[in-house]
Parts: sequence; structure tokens; C-alpha cells
Amino acid sequence: MAPIPITIVTGFLGSGKTTLILNLIPQLPHTYRIALLKNEFGDVAIDSQLASSAAISGVQELLNGCICCNLVGQLGDALETLRKDVAPDRIIIETSGSAFPATLAMEVNRLGRETGHYVLDGVIVVIDVENWKGYEDTSYTAKMQQKYTDLIVFNKWELVDERRYEDCLDRVGDLELQIANVKSDKGRVDQSLLLGLDSALAKDGDPVHGGYSKDKQPHDHAAGHQTEVEVLSVNLVSEGDTSKSVDLDSLETFLLSAPKDEVYRIKAIVSASHPLASSSGDLDESAGPPGSIATYILNWAFGRWTFTHSNASLPAPLNVASSREDSNISTKHETLLRMTIVLARGEASKWKSRLEKGGMIEQEGEGGFLMVDKVI
Repeated sequence: MAPIPITIVTGFLGSGKTTLILNLIPQLPHTYRIALLKNEFGDVAIDSQLASSAAISGVQELLNGCICCNLVGQLGDALETLRKDVAPDRIIIETSGSAFPATLAMEVNRLGRETGHYVLDGVIVVIDVENWKGYEDTSYTAKMQQKYTDLIVFNKWELVDERRYEDCLDRVGDLELQIANVKSDKGRVDQSLLLGLDSALAKDGDPVHGGYSKDKQPHDHAAGHQTEVEVLSVNLVSEGDTSKSVDLDSLETFLLSAPKDEVYRIKAIVSASHPLASSSGDLDESAGPPGSIATYILNWAFGRWTFTHSNASLPAPLNVASSREDSNISTKHETLLRMTIVLARGEASKWKSRLEKGGMIEQEGEGGFLMVDKVI
């Protein structure tokens, strides 16, 4: 059984973490099960009732302490309770404002290695632009802590002038780290950026469930905020019967070449003849003997990736003939890869050109037709 992806959302008290999570729920399939693990100072759970009413399948609370200090030993028990009682598709950990992401991320990674039940999908830090004064500590230790941050969400920026927002950018720069960042739209960020791809979201063969396509633009609520990220849609279609697999050596070259300050997320459903090792070196060999074609989910997030066997099916190929001038093209095609790439603003055209030059996403053996479209 595939491990449960875990998303960590942290930030100072009042920065808008719960609002970000609640705005995420309506963007997900109605059958998608999210479990929420919260910790708060004091003995009263301030917004768990609110969270429980927003289609969240289960809530666990760790009270009276910091989740990465005196409560870290309780994390495994809390996650196990959610796993058994809720059977969620994803667990979101919302931490108190004082939590350091590195300690918590390392603990999730440890539990994942020891149990095989969990995998860290991303660490998101929410910053209240109106009130944030910058990092109190910019030492080497602080920089090591913040290296575990995958995405910074600037919240409440609409309430201040541009100078105040630029001051926050400067304070983030004090740590001298390249960390992806976006502005929220009144506490909302598109789920394709916040979440990686998992088996529940991939069940319809679309790496961004209900998300982007050339003919279907994102929800109007975010229409005025689309310049924060750019999106590429990538399809690889087989030609003839020479192969029904993606060339994984070329794919790994692409994954290794993508800098996390330019490419935020890569999500794909892939047909392959063998598994690709994850960035941590783990290999999912549950699909069968080498050489047997199987479907895998690729989830690349801010420089690290997993490649796991899935029962998700790839969709029928798009109209290849309409995408190229060759009128003698064979009529036998199968989709080998369906991918969505979420990039920083201004990066899509460059990466579209790189992909189209070849050497990164290819059919194993000869043949194959690659289609790369800029959606946003």
C-alpha cells in the first residue's frame, strides 16, 4: 500500500495557516480524505471545530507544547491513530508558530523510513506580510532549519503597500537561501502548488485533478492571481509497437536538472518497464518483474521526488495528428506520460523550449511524440 503523503504547514500564530488549509478543501475531489494534525499552545483547541466542519475526515490535536520539542515523541502515535481510524489520502500537520520545520520534517522522514506508512510531501511556511518582522536568528543553524522549507506563502499582502511586501522579501533573503515563494489570494493558493500527486488525485489520469488544461482555465476565484506561477502540460505518446515505456534515464536527467527556485512541482503518471529510484534511493518494486510495463506516479517537489507504483490508468492519447504536420503518422498510439509542471513566474517558455529540444522526456527506444503546452 502506498505511503500516506504528509504536508506540513507552519508559521507564526495568526499568519493564516488554517485559512490556507480551509481554502484548499473545496479544490479537492469530494471523495478525497484529508486528516488534520494540529498543535496549539494552551488547553483549548481554537479552530479545530472550524476545521472539522470543512470536509476534513479526522482531526488529532497535540496540546500544551511545541510539536518539535516536548511533543515530538507523540507524533508517531497521533499519525498512527489517524492512519487507522480515518484511512486518509493525505495528512496535513499544522504547527504552532514557534515550530522549526527541520525538526518536524526529519521526524516525519524517520517515521516514514521505520514504518513505511508515510512520506513527506512538502513543508509550507505562511508569512503574515502585515506583521512579520523577519527572522530573529539568521545564524548557520537557522539556515539549516530553513533549508527544509519548500514553499513560502506570503499572506495578507493585500493589506499593505508594495514597500512593506518588498521588505518581507528582503528579510527572507537574509538567510541567503533560494526558497520558492508565492502570494496567496486572500488566503488561497492553488492545490497544484500546495500538494503533490498521489494515487487518490491520479485516479482520473490527470496529474492535476480538476486543474489546468488548454481548454479549461482555473477557477475564477484565482483568475486575477495567475501571474504567481506558470504551468506546462506535457504529454508523451508512443508511435508504433517498439515500446510502451518512458525512457527513465532521460527522465531522471530532467528531474536532476530542474532547480527548485525555477520549477516548483512536477507531477506525472508514467508508463515504465521498471521503477525509477526516488531521490532518497528507495525503489518501489511492487509492480512485478523487471520488463513488465506498469503505471507509476511521479511526484517531484522542490528538488526531491518519489516514484511509486499505482493502479491509476493513463488516459487515451490526445489528437496527435492535429499537433504535427506529418500526415502519414501511424494511427496506433498510447499515452506513455501525462505531466503537469508548475513553475515560477517567467520560467515556462524557457523550460518548454528545453523539453522540446529532446533528451529529457522520451520514449524508450526510437519513436514517440512529445507535446508541451503552456497552460498559464
